[in-house]
Amino acid sequence: MNNLNDLNIDQEILPLFDYSLNIFTKNKILEILKNPLKSTEEISERQNILKGYSLNSKILNDYSYTVLYLNEVYYFLNDGKIDDLSQNRLKYKLFGSKQEKARYISKFNQLILFFHRLESRYFTRLKLASFPKEYASNIRRIIQFFSKFNLHKYEGLIREKRLKNNHIIELTQIINSLRQKKLLKPFWEDFFLFEAYLSISSGITKHNFSYPTFTEGHIKLHNFYHPLLENPVKNNLETSSNVIVLNGPNMSGKSTCLKAISLCIYFGHLGVGIPASEAEIPFCDYFSIEINRRDDILNGYSHFMTEILNLKNVAVQATNGRKCFAVFDELFSGTNVEDGLEICKTTINGLSKFVNSYFFISTHIQDLKHFSNGQIENYYIDCELTENKPTFKYQLKKGWSEIKVGRILFEKEGLNKLLN
Repeated sequence: MNNLNDLNIDQEILPLFDYSLNIFTKNKILEILKNPLKSTEEISERQNILKGYSLNSKILNDYSYTVLYLNEVYYFLNDGKIDDLSQNRLKYKLFGSKQEKARYISKFNQLILFFHRLESRYFTRLKLASFPKEYASNIRRIIQFFSKFNLHKYEGLIREKRLKNNHIIELTQIINSLRQKKLLKPFWEDFFLFEAYLSISSGITKHNFSYPTFTEGHIKLHNFYHPLLENPVKNNLETSSNVIVLNGPNMSGKSTCLKAISLCIYFGHLGVGIPASEAEIPFCDYFSIEINRRDDILNGYSHFMTEILNLKNVAVQATNGRKCFAVFDELFSGTNVEDGLEICKTTINGLSKFVNSYFFISTHIQDLKHFSNGQIENYYIDCELTENKPTFKYQLKKGWSEIKVGRILFEKEGLNKLLN
């Protein structure tokens, strides 16, 4: 099982793509965002589906409806009592209560007007050739479902207030036929998936995300950034190794940089656009992203033990042939410096042997600068000192930072005077 808690999918990622009109679609979006695809073929298919929505943007830009109608129609079709009145026509006409007849008229008014709006304004106007063939068939199923109701006819009757007993009887017969053929559940699945893709496509367009291409042997990100920052600094990354050691002083932006890289790689595996102008990324089938480390209170583990168990899980996955993408933020900072240095060396050296996986490790351990087995790249987040004051540039550069700001910040806050 992927380790994705630190991506904060519900709180941080979902709002980037959630333009849904109802809770059903929102849940479908969340399902998509929590499940990376299993092959580059599936990824390419979803990319092309979402591109199809962009090609139909003129039709779908004003996609809307009364949400109350959606909820009423959904629960009426799924849970409501709808007798097949064609079996008891005379009984319904002569003995049906005013309350029952008023209920049917109200519910069918909502259903017809809701479906007619969707069919006439959106679905029948879509250019289905813009979508992959298999997904276009999903949309055709939605259109075919609408066609069962003869919506143009009934919409006209409702507008003229001429919906009569015979029409209600015909509509109940249609719905019961759909129920018997078990077509209601597939319709809603197709419909909410359609809306989920529309919402995600809107997010991609709004944030100007781009679609990555998949390659082997390296990661290339051009102008990547963290999409939740108001004025993000954009960076470039092109790896030639599978282990990247990221260093830099406190507050320089290492964790934010790791999060931005992680989002690019993860979004790419969802088949959606990523926060970069262009990208080439490898396919991975296991993700472990540890950025905001925390104690595992329920199990009684410290930071250090949690890191050990997480690293072990990643190593096991890689040993078993999984193509891993793993991020370790400030690895082993929870133990003493001597132990931290030694086990970091062992970790970096060992992970570099899994050439089909990619590992990003941030660290404050300066002595790791001198450790390399020829398969490791060092990067740092730039920071400048001007008159002994740090200026954070948030630029990613190759190499190693020698700047230490801990003592400077300690002194700046007057702690030397307070504590001496």
